[in-house]
Amino acid sequence: MKFSRTTLILLLLALGLGAFVYFYEIRGGTVREEVKEKKQQIFAFTADDVQSLAVTTQKLALSLERNPQGSQPKWLLKSPVSEPANDAIVSYLMDLLVKGKSDRILSIPPSQKADFGLDQPQATINIKLKNQQSHQLLLGKPNPNGSSLYVQADPTVKPDGNIDVLLVSKDFENAVNRDLSEWKQPANNSDTPTPTPTPTPTPTPTDK
Repeated sequence: MKFSRTTLILLLLALGLGAFVYFYEIRGGTVREEVKEKKQQIFAFTADDVQSLAVTTQKLALSLERNPQGSQPKWLLKSPVSEPANDAIVSYLMDLLVKGKSDRILSIPPSQKADFGLDQPQATINIKLKNQQSHQLLLGKPNPNGSSLYVQADPTVKPDGNIDVLLVSKDFENAVNRDLSEWKQPANNSDTPTPTPTPTPTPTPTDK
């Protein structure tokens, strides 16, 4: 059976369109989704990559370092006091830093930082990795409906002169606005030895 030239051209166009849809929409869609996911991630490091943290809020400045002995506790407070840290509290913050994602990215001129509370951040988190790389997260103010928080990660000015402001969970605010006592390792009452009861003396029988 012979096909006319027009039919062959249409057939080739259909095959070409099918190939385009496959590579762009199906395979390309997966790649675009991976890129989108990467853009939403605040930082790319893992918890094991972090060597130290410095958290500065409006009422407290503290530094934490990973325990070099690799034992419990995993984290040590280095300032303003030197003692074991509360691993649960540090792990909560670390989980946010490692797994935290941005709901939206806003590109604004630096002159508008005050509108987002980033000219005088309510908290600054400095992160130092084991490979000596450093990262920083500035916590601004909540968004108008109070559901999220404006932050700036690794503050830099882009080639167009703007800066990126991320919208993240308010859990970041809860994670750092704590009293010093909460960052310290809690007292473990189970370590206190249980007093040994004094045995009751057995009366000595008397001869009658």
